[in-house]
Amino acid sequence: MKVLVLDTIHGGTILAEALLRNGDDVDALDVYRGVGLTPEEAASRQYDLITSPVHLDPAYPLLNTKTPVISHHEMTRRLAGDLPETVIEVTGAKGKTTTSFAVASLFTTKGVLHTSRGTYVYPEGTFLWKKSITPASVLLAAGGAKTHDAKWLVAEVSAGVTGIGTLGILTSADDYSIAAGKKSALAAKLESLAKCKTVLVPRGVTLKEGWHVIDDLVSVEGDVLSFDGGSFKNPLLTLAGYREPLKCAAAAGLLLGLDPSRLAGFTAIEGRMQYYLEDGVPFLDNANSGTTRETTLDAAAYLRRLVPDKEIVLVIGEEHKAVCEGFQDDAIRQTIEDIAPIQTISVSKKGGLNFAASKAQALSLAKEHNAAVLLAVKTWR
Repeated sequence: MKVLVLDTIHGGTILAEALLRNGDDVDALDVYRGVGLTPEEAASRQYDLITSPVHLDPAYPLLNTKTPVISHHEMTRRLAGDLPETVIEVTGAKGKTTTSFAVASLFTTKGVLHTSRGTYVYPEGTFLWKKSITPASVLLAAGGAKTHDAKWLVAEVSAGVTGIGTLGILTSADDYSIAAGKKSALAAKLESLAKCKTVLVPRGVTLKEGWHVIDDLVSVEGDVLSFDGGSFKNPLLTLAGYREPLKCAAAAGLLLGLDPSRLAGFTAIEGRMQYYLEDGVPFLDNANSGTTRETTLDAAAYLRRLVPDKEIVLVIGEEHKAVCEGFQDDAIRQTIEDIAPIQTISVSKKGGLNFAASKAQALSLAKEHNAAVLLAVKTWR
């Protein structure tokens, strides 16, 4: 079969290589940087199938064709080979990474966790590699699971799921525009989830057969999460950034026949409301790919509860161009105004201080002012 793979940046290269191993005749086109095969050259050739990312502008010339077009998510599903007996795919506008870590912590058997923070072998937590969370990366994670004889795979996936999973999870019903503003990200995610036999979603989503609502399975009051047959305490449940992911993971555990009470021992992940001391200075690290105005305000309130006698040095901004949902300038300005820090250090993807340098500067300022540091930079880590 002659296949055209569009967008080599966001997983297209992985798909092209997998298709070649299958014996297909493949062209791969970089739609953003304009290197290698040109659109004109591709347009002059005949293809049996085109695969394109869901975020590509539907007006892109090569998509105006009679040739069948499928998404990268669907191509990944078709290419997926041997899989562990249990596969969970996690998608959503926010909370994907934390939910994925929480779900992985429910298992006692050997498995592989694939997230934007990295890919790990559990239960040891051995680091394998760090790849993107494009759908094509699920193929690599599945390969890692096979190599390590894993019994399960938990995969964080951007903009939808591939549909290979035992369970598909939507962490948030929040929406934003993709594909040059012409598509709904939520609609794309829901369309992909429809390929899963069992789906877990937040309230407000139109249900299909085999779909379950998180809040119908679990509830939270203070630091206690309750479910049919039990409950557990975890102080992280008082934080919005952990409450929803822990609810989601607990509900997933019920659907998978796992014990949600294991989440009582779940601890904060680096970059997600993690509190620690560095050279005697209190730090609250909430710098991650999902950082927003809402999570930053929650983090500031949490830090003030932890160290009520200290002012805040705020490190805020957006570092990496690859982050799909930006931390907009207006939102950053309003967040700074609401938190009213003693000092602000701005990080921008347009230049200036990077995250590492800003953290070092913040430490120095915090020592000078006897303050605490809040890290709230939207960045891949």
